[in-house]
Amino acid sequence: MKPETKFTHKGRPKPSLSTPVNPSLTRASTLLFDKAEDLYRNDITTYGRHGTEVHLALCELFNELESGVGTVLFPSGLASCTYPILAHVKSGDHILLTDSCYGPIRSFCENQLQKFGVETEIYDPRIGSEIETLIRPNTSVIILESPGSLTLEIQDVPAIVAIAKAHKITTIIDNTWSAGLVYKPLEMGVDISCHAATKYFGGHSDLLFGAAICRTKNHYERVKRTAKLIGNSASADDAYQVLRGFRTVTARFDKQAATALELAVWLQDHPRIKTVLHPALSSHPDHGLWKRDFSGAAPLFSFVVNNMSPKDVLAFVNAHELFGIGYSYGGYESLIIHCDPQLKRQFDPEFGGPLIRYACGLEDVADLKSDITQAFNAIS
Repeated sequence: MKPETKFTHKGRPKPSLSTPVNPSLTRASTLLFDKAEDLYRNDITTYGRHGTEVHLALCELFNELESGVGTVLFPSGLASCTYPILAHVKSGDHILLTDSCYGPIRSFCENQLQKFGVETEIYDPRIGSEIETLIRPNTSVIILESPGSLTLEIQDVPAIVAIAKAHKITTIIDNTWSAGLVYKPLEMGVDISCHAATKYFGGHSDLLFGAAICRTKNHYERVKRTAKLIGNSASADDAYQVLRGFRTVTARFDKQAATALELAVWLQDHPRIKTVLHPALSSHPDHGLWKRDFSGAAPLFSFVVNNMSPKDVLAFVNAHELFGIGYSYGGYESLIIHCDPQLKRQFDPEFGGPLIRYACGLEDVADLKSDITQAFNAIS
């Protein structure tokens, strides 16, 4: 069954007489019982923080998305990454973190985890099987992100996972870029796949949400228990919105990804652009890995500009009319950011110019090309 069919029919009530097509939205903190004996049961929901019907329906869809055995929902994409890490580390542990990771994850590992006696070591995202040289007896977690959300390196995930399994190390990947639609890391043996559902599944830039999909029951129970102990709670209203976004995510994702690829191909020949970083292009250094492991591309890519001063970069970004200036991606609107202020890397890529990122929305691609053209003309 194709994803678009699954996402239309899964996570819905069984039809009877006048049945709504979606599960009911329940807003609740206190849940009432007619028997005191039921208050302390572990096989039912006893408090609103532990989820409602709509949360269960949404978990069913995330499990379908990546063939997971269990999903834990979070109030943000960042939380969907930090809680699984917390669930698998203890004082004295050593973890490995890709240099291409989402910036707040790096900050969490290097600052917050350090307070608890967990050491974070940064590794080159293109290290592949050579990651074995970094493993220590106390290495507990390897954190991946493929591709990197700014610099778009593709990691050799199967090679890294094989090493991790041999050493009984948990692997956690940020899989937000692909929406789980064109990349299936759990099928490659990754233990936990994390998503900022804020993006494609929210789809309208008006909510924050996250999900951690687990490959095994053991990983799922550990993440679920950690989330419960720390007080995690995802809003029923937001869960309902993400569930609704699931119904149309494939159509939106496919159109936005096609727009991004067309723009990337078109920009390759622009005289003001040095390099376009889109893994579906044969010029991308990791194109072979992308072709091997991915079934498609996503609406997000970056490019390096030629002969542009910091002042000109700001003027170029500001000149866009259809591309909004803002973080995140996966919503209906196109966005642009200049990346260099946040490129604090240990293994710095030699780009040879300022880095800019486009996130493509649902606008007509010809209109977006016109917007880009007038933005370049504005600084000529």
